[in-house]
Amino acid sequence: MQLTFLGGESGQDGSPRVYATDRGTFVVQGYKVEDAETLGQLRIPGYETVIEIPAELLKFLPKD
Repeated sequence: MQLTFLGGESGQDGSPRVYATDRGTFVVQGYKVEDAETLGQLRIPGYETVIEIPAELLKFLPKD
């Protein structure tokens, strides 16, 4: 998978950030959600995880 950096609130060396892939998808780096109460509200398969990102990160996603 080839990643293209789209942006992040702390520049290219910080976190969180968002990337486009060469598969027409996005990779989002954020804060891992580990709170049991929060995770209990979701049904997450073992091969997935949940992250939290600030709303400001969404501005880096393409509109189309």
